[in-house]
Amino acid sequence: MIAILDSHAHDHELEACERLQPEVVDLPRARAAVRELLLALGEDPDREGLRDTPSRVARMYREVLAGRQVDPALHLARTFDEAASGLVLLRDIRFSSLCEHHMLPFVGRAHVAYLPEGRVVGLSKLARTVETFARRLQVQERLTAQVADALVDNLGTRGVLVVVESEHFCMRVRGTNQPESTMVTMAARGLYETDDAARREVLSLLRAPGR
Repeated sequence: MIAILDSHAHDHELEACERLQPEVVDLPRARAAVRELLLALGEDPDREGLRDTPSRVARMYREVLAGRQVDPALHLARTFDEAASGLVLLRDIRFSSLCEHHMLPFVGRAHVAYLPEGRVVGLSKLARTVETFARRLQVQERLTAQVADALVDNLGTRGVLVVVESEHFCMRVRGTNQPESTMVTMAARGLYETDDAARREVLSLLRAPGR
């Protein structure tokens, strides 16, 4: 049996989840740093449009980097006995993260597949796991591997496959200025690392019409 779930059809479950607790951040120090950056850029941080910018930016970073404070194992700790052993695939988990090289966003979708070994986890927890790792200074390659390893470590699966597709603003707004480029990364564990046919099955489902 194959269970395929599209995350955009279950957004209400994500909204019902408890929000991630923000990490304790030194807000006064962050505000001072943003003010100093504005000065270094030749701006006047006391003009009307920028007066509250240091506070806004400090609070923004506290929110978007809150995943460092959360152990993803908490999302995957509650599982359910289930005899089904077929593929479970959650597609189109939307996320945003900050590239650690330029501290610019990269945004996209993650697709998470696993083969249960007698126990399954609630689908919203897969999305929360992606969110936890995305809310950190990241690189896409690491994000993909971290999600796969978290499922292996906490679910005892027979196989995990994670595919991440995203657009990077460091490519859009600077450097090569390639606004249409998409980066794709994949992490395979267990059966999906060794069985080409099983891996192709998941990849074909990601390319299926009507996604």
